[in-house]
Amino acid sequence: MSVRRVVLIGFAALACGAADAAVTPEQADRLGKDLTPIGAERAGNQEGTIPAYEGGEAPLPGWSWGKVRSRYSKFKDEQPLYSIDASNVDRYAGHLTEAQITALKTVPGYRMDIYPSHRTCGIDATYAERTRQNATEARIGADGWSLEHAKTAGVPFPIPQSGVEAMYNSRMRPQGIGYRVAKGTTMISPRPGSREFTWYAWSLETFLPSQSAVKASIESDGAVEFYVHYAYAEPAAMRGQAFIGISFENKDPESYFYFPGQRRVRRLPNYVFDAPVVGYENQYLNDEQLMLWSTLDRFEYRLVGKGEIYLQNNSLRMHDFDAKREDVFGKSFVNPAYRRFELHRAWVVDARLKSGFQHLAPHRVYYLDEDSWSIAAVTEYDKDGRLWKLMESSQIPIWELGGSCGYVAFTIWDLKGGRYVADFSVVGTGADAKWIRPDDPDASQPQFKADFYTPETLRAISER
Repeated sequence: MSVRRVVLIGFAALACGAADAAVTPEQADRLGKDLTPIGAERAGNQEGTIPAYEGGEAPLPGWSWGKVRSRYSKFKDEQPLYSIDASNVDRYAGHLTEAQITALKTVPGYRMDIYPSHRTCGIDATYAERTRQNATEARIGADGWSLEHAKTAGVPFPIPQSGVEAMYNSRMRPQGIGYRVAKGTTMISPRPGSREFTWYAWSLETFLPSQSAVKASIESDGAVEFYVHYAYAEPAAMRGQAFIGISFENKDPESYFYFPGQRRVRRLPNYVFDAPVVGYENQYLNDEQLMLWSTLDRFEYRLVGKGEIYLQNNSLRMHDFDAKREDVFGKSFVNPAYRRFELHRAWVVDARLKSGFQHLAPHRVYYLDEDSWSIAAVTEYDKDGRLWKLMESSQIPIWELGGSCGYVAFTIWDLKGGRYVADFSVVGTGADAKWIRPDDPDASQPQFKADFYTPETLRAISER
């Protein structure tokens, strides 16, 4: 199994399946003490290579939204401690995923620059309190995968007892009530033997009712995790196409697509799981969006334990909208100088397709950053059990949310086919992504209300 290379620390392997009870009040009392308010270990590791939890990080003076984030990080002048490449990968293999090792050994010139580790993910008081309540109240349903009795704006299972609980923590991680990417881009690297990149330009709004403290529980208002509106600007062949999606906690998402040539909105009932994302040259599966866009019913999720893994953290240069695309995105891999890897503890979840279902990637291993519950990395295997893809997110402190950590930028690297996708990027666009707080003036706009996300709205705004 791929996680054989992970150093497991302090946790026995836990059986898959649902927990029939939440943790006890005595266990939950650890939150805010030896555990952070959302369940990470406060202490560093014995070697001192992972520090104790430091709390939220503020930007350097002068930052406000719209300014390049990397220029205001207090770590901006740090230099790599060392680099890992094909010449020394075996020395560091205990802290690498199998997909990372494969990339380092097989892709000429690829390296990972390792920086000092910092644990600076902020957690606001409301989120901490609702997480504490969830610890003793939230449940996995009798079906073994659905979420019950979980409060919004809080992690449901800060002390997880199963893999599916850990995955729900990632879905409910702190993200604000939404985010906007006014000028986003997606890049697909050239086919082997070619030099031509494929570029897409688009705009996006995402509304997250699952992050609203006003709601009583996740089940309120139909158990919606998030709504998304996505509109293409480039290439010319896709200009005018637009999409509205509704992701639920306990049932398949709904997807609506506007096709300008037909001047109509069509519902795409099978636009789920391993269906290819429309227009992306079959490089991208639907449930790979944002590292995971899927209900949790098709896979068995086994909580293996924790590992100390090199993950992207404080990776602010991957969100630099003033950077030149040609400097950041290379033909075979992302320029290592724009990525920042740090040693962090991560929950390791081994996901295998349940009997009776089909999927192009029937085996995945997820690495969830313990301080934020973000999916930091995924290793995917194909139907023949061969290693297929390396997925990695570029996590940053989100200062407009008080320093909670998260990401929009991520990559999907097909290690068999030799191509990669860099999605949800603002590199080269001249405009930053923005996360929305409940008290942000933007929160009153229609895109951050549930009734915006209907087929009728999609048709009306697409035909202007």
